[in-house]
Amino acid sequence: MDDPREKVWNRSEYSPSAYDSGEFIDYGIQLHRNRSLPTRFVDSFKRDPNAHAVPKGSTVGGDGKIFDVEGAAQATASSPLQRHLKGRHLQMIAIGGSIGTGLFVGSGNALAIGGPASLVLSFMITGAMLYCTVHALGEMAVLFPVAGSFSAYSTRFLDPAWGFAMGWNYAMQWLVVLPLEIVSATFTVEYWSHGSVNNAAWVAVFLVLIIVINLFGVKGYGEAEFIFSIIKVVAVIGYIILGIIINVGGGPDGGYIGGKYWQNPGAFNHGFKGLCSVFVNAAFAFAGTELVGLAAAETANPRKSLPTAIKQVFWRITLFYVVSLTLVGLLVPYTNPRLLSATNAADATASPFVISIVNAGITGLPSVFNGVIMIAVLSVGNSSIYGSSRTLAALAEQNQAPKILAYIDRKGRPIVSIGIASLLGLLGFFAGSKRQKAAFAWMIALSGLSSIVTWASICLAHIRFRRGWRKQGHTLDELAFRSQPGVIGSWIGFIINCLVLVAQFWTGAWPIVDDGDTPLTPTGHARSFFQVYLAAPVVVIMYVVYKLWYRTPFIRSYNMDLHTGIRDLNVAELIAEERAERATWPAWRRVYKFFC
Repeated sequence: MDDPREKVWNRSEYSPSAYDSGEFIDYGIQLHRNRSLPTRFVDSFKRDPNAHAVPKGSTVGGDGKIFDVEGAAQATASSPLQRHLKGRHLQMIAIGGSIGTGLFVGSGNALAIGGPASLVLSFMITGAMLYCTVHALGEMAVLFPVAGSFSAYSTRFLDPAWGFAMGWNYAMQWLVVLPLEIVSATFTVEYWSHGSVNNAAWVAVFLVLIIVINLFGVKGYGEAEFIFSIIKVVAVIGYIILGIIINVGGGPDGGYIGGKYWQNPGAFNHGFKGLCSVFVNAAFAFAGTELVGLAAAETANPRKSLPTAIKQVFWRITLFYVVSLTLVGLLVPYTNPRLLSATNAADATASPFVISIVNAGITGLPSVFNGVIMIAVLSVGNSSIYGSSRTLAALAEQNQAPKILAYIDRKGRPIVSIGIASLLGLLGFFAGSKRQKAAFAWMIALSGLSSIVTWASICLAHIRFRRGWRKQGHTLDELAFRSQPGVIGSWIGFIINCLVLVAQFWTGAWPIVDDGDTPLTPTGHARSFFQVYLAAPVVVIMYVVYKLWYRTPFIRSYNMDLHTGIRDLNVAELIAEERAERATWPAWRRVYKFFC
């Protein structure tokens, strides 16, 4: 121990510079070097020379050429992003990751526009689509757990130009969401403070909190989401139990309710157009579900933990969305004036969950639910930095964004991309500006269709992947995880997403106008349309410009790269071992594992 040559080499110090300095020693000899905590902290932000967000050769390049296969396989064997996400992290991200203001508050506006039947139907249809989409994503992510998977799969199996458009589309969605969610969090505090503290102060507090969480790397993000998701899941389950009690007459001020609000004022509002309008809210509420695929690159064992997390999406959709919103529709009539009184996206007083509790004469719980809404908002803000930073770093590695964004430090953090996302969070200080509503309306418009376009692209990429897999002589038995709805499910998901885009075009160009409202002027129609549909022309423009500039080819099924980026190179042997083990399981366990 007294030998001055003793030193423990770690990955952050393993770099070509060590060769130049002559510090490398014989194998088996350890050197010890005492470094102070401030020094280690500063050094952690230095670039890891061996780190790349996307391993070299794991995707098709921006010019449409395929990188060296052998070099890619070697690079993939040591992914630079830290694999600190465990199975429990991934499962809670899948179960509660997207439960947020879209469910707790946005569902109130959807209930008022479409009625309870439209609310439940739209969430069931969107949930079925998302079930197919997430399974398609899971099949590709288990086989190719690469960073920036949404754009990488589009680049690899569709067209590099479309991958560029999808990457920036997804990055813009989360870059815009961060300041919006921070401002929403300040509004939840107003529920208690009644404006006694300036909103700008709360913006600073919440922004610093979210940035600090992400500076702890993927482990910080995973632990925070684990805690946030548990709180949200417990809140929803608690509300379901409470809602059943209130509905049968167990509330302090209420008698038996049953289904009387489905009869008067009715199950539907504004007919078919009301149903189409609600799809917008459903898509917003489900946004973020796909993050479980993005996290695959930083998961310790995606082949084991990702399939379990993917399968649990079905239960989350059924239990947390369909069941809870069915109860909301039973307890709150769509004519309740408070449903449309929301002053912001996180206004607890306009939440149908809170309204049903207040109507039952229960005190204290509305404040608890407001606290849950604030946690949900912070959870989405936390996810926004994670999602945007990983996507930007992956784009930079594929030469589809400035190279500086691919800077990954010795702790496995894409620190420059995290910094860019955090800087955009400063837009949250618009909360005190007179132009707040206009600024945020157009920011939302930029990301309004992002999730729908991303989901459609995932389904199409899976369809093309399966075609290439079969064309090149592979069988489905070689896949470590197989999508339960298969290619048919991907076609269903793709078609539903396209229909939702058509429905949003219709309701955006010709929005619902209630009797007695002032008819929209041509300028009002144009503003209404672009605030709903602005993201679509932006994506098309990015695709066309990149396509014309680089002349990228459409990827043909017979020359798709189906080998590089696979983390487990002996996947065939692993699959055979797992099947032999499953053959010994009792019937009940096989059924359980099929669904969970």
